[in-house]
Amino acid sequence: MVVENSDTNFGSRREAREIALGILYAADNHDQNLVDYLNNQPLPPEEFVADLITGIADNSERIDTVIDDFAEGWSTNRMPAIDRALLRMAVYEVIYRPDIPIEAILSEAVTLASEYSTEQSSKFINGVVANIAKEERAAT
Repeated sequence: MVVENSDTNFGSRREAREIALGILYAADNHDQNLVDYLNNQPLPPEEFVADLITGIADNSERIDTVIDDFAEGWSTNRMPAIDRALLRMAVYEVIYRPDIPIEAILSEAVTLASEYSTEQSSKFINGVVANIAKEERAAT
């Protein structure tokens, strides 16, 4: 995944999520701090990418706890790195970005899972995020 300058080639939140997914995945695989990894990108990130990464970094303990509570039979440390990154991004948006509709969050998470993971993962991610959304968004 290539990080592009937001002033010229950045078109959508879909692309932002894809870039954020790449950063989450790479930082996880290199065991690096998310914000440090973000700041070491060759070009400055688009605002939505930076929001996703810093939001996930700032709230990682709660996000992982919520995922672990809803991912029956799985814990975040046992998941494939790409699935863990997808879930963290989607759960961050569900909990901390009420301005983003659940339908958009689910659609993007499933689409990205279908592209970068497996069919089983896209179904798993859809179920986990949908159940978290029911509880988290109902509470607000």
